[in-house]
Amino acid sequence: MPKKETSKVKELKEQLFMKKKNSGLIMSDAEIKSADKFNEGYKKFLDEAKTEREAVKAAISIAEKAGFAEFDNSKKYKAGDRVYLNNRGKSVILAIIGKENIENGVNILAAHIDSPRLDLKQNPLYEDADMAYFKTHYYGGIKKYQWTAVPLALHGVIIKKNGETVDVKIGEDDKDPVFVVTDLLPHLAEEQMKRPAPKIVTGEELNILIGSRPFKDDDASELVKLNIMNILFEKYEIVEEDFLSAELEAVPAFKAKDVGFDRSLVGAYGQDDRVCSYTALMATIDLKGVPSKTVVTVLTDKEETGSDGNTGLRSSYLKFFIYDLAEACGKNGRHVLSASKCLSADVNAGFDPSFPDVLEKKNCAFVGKGTCLTKFTGSRGKSGTSDASAEFVGYVRSIFDKNNIIWQTGELGKVDLGGGGTVAMYIANLNVDTIDLGVPVLSMHAPFEITSKNDVYMTYKAFSAFIK
Repeated sequence: MPKKETSKVKELKEQLFMKKKNSGLIMSDAEIKSADKFNEGYKKFLDEAKTEREAVKAAISIAEKAGFAEFDNSKKYKAGDRVYLNNRGKSVILAIIGKENIENGVNILAAHIDSPRLDLKQNPLYEDADMAYFKTHYYGGIKKYQWTAVPLALHGVIIKKNGETVDVKIGEDDKDPVFVVTDLLPHLAEEQMKRPAPKIVTGEELNILIGSRPFKDDDASELVKLNIMNILFEKYEIVEEDFLSAELEAVPAFKAKDVGFDRSLVGAYGQDDRVCSYTALMATIDLKGVPSKTVVTVLTDKEETGSDGNTGLRSSYLKFFIYDLAEACGKNGRHVLSASKCLSADVNAGFDPSFPDVLEKKNCAFVGKGTCLTKFTGSRGKSGTSDASAEFVGYVRSIFDKNNIIWQTGELGKVDLGGGGTVAMYIANLNVDTIDLGVPVLSMHAPFEITSKNDVYMTYKAFSAFIK
């Protein structure tokens, strides 16, 4: 039998050892109730914002109701003013002007609003064996086999030849049809199951079934395709050529749900990274009074594909916005950035006891143990990371502890096994102190991801404390 610990040993352990408890043992009943209430709004956001365009629209709608107005770089702004900048309908920046001289820096929250999905190719529609399909090109890192036999909805825009914009959203209403990528039945999948996992379903096999009834004419070919185009023409007045200037995305058609008998978890598509974009957005919206430092919250596009493009954070749109704010105050934008601090809001992998070998338990995040601070990301030898300084980690740690935030640290997998990137390094490259903070996620990048309601709420509280 193990020896019984003396009171001195217990006292020293209590004083010296690090504690990592389940948030459910620390939070009061009232705070858990607040967490559950907050997550009802979060689930609604997940259902309304399944694409980056929809997330921008939802964020702006929430912001305008909270007194934010569109940013005008020709205007002068005073402490307390609330503004937003819409970047091409696919990313958005919100700002609250603070009391301090802007040259003392701004507090930045940065999250991404794009998620893995199936994009339609530019020439997507075809017929084979009397069935009509869309060809797709997957977006972001996915396990391709997870996207078969799942009901899909179609979201996006079509720009017609005359310049008219057609908004598309099919599959979300209970009366809407849905679409699907088919898979082989197990009885006939012997050869398929011999493929390595990444090729059980290949990219070119991710074809979406969209119909099977032919147009009523016995003397023509491609009658099913013709029938589909006729339906689309009657509904949207589009022709096949209009797909060339369209952005159409297939996403899971199901809604966000409570998970578990205790309803302690949220299950939904797109929680990476809308869980952090929503918590950052609401921390900004709910900020009371005038902050000491100016707050800048950016919800960005293209993170899942490397942050390139003019709506991703490798672009200069965030830097230019802060330069414009500085110029309006008669200050130098470079000096503002060099004095700024940022929480890069992105998720981390939660420990899954069904697959324990990929994470190192002393240095990984656990679902239900609070928001996760990630000092560095990247892979192997910390490739592709900003690696926050000890001083900045200490600064953030002090804020969290003073505000009773339940938090933990984590890495994305074992040293020679894991790895992943966030937007942190692109903001750090602007000479901004930056570190990642976010929610631990199970089944990340799957069509149905899992988060803890308590972790979601603690992330919101952490962002609120940081910008306050």
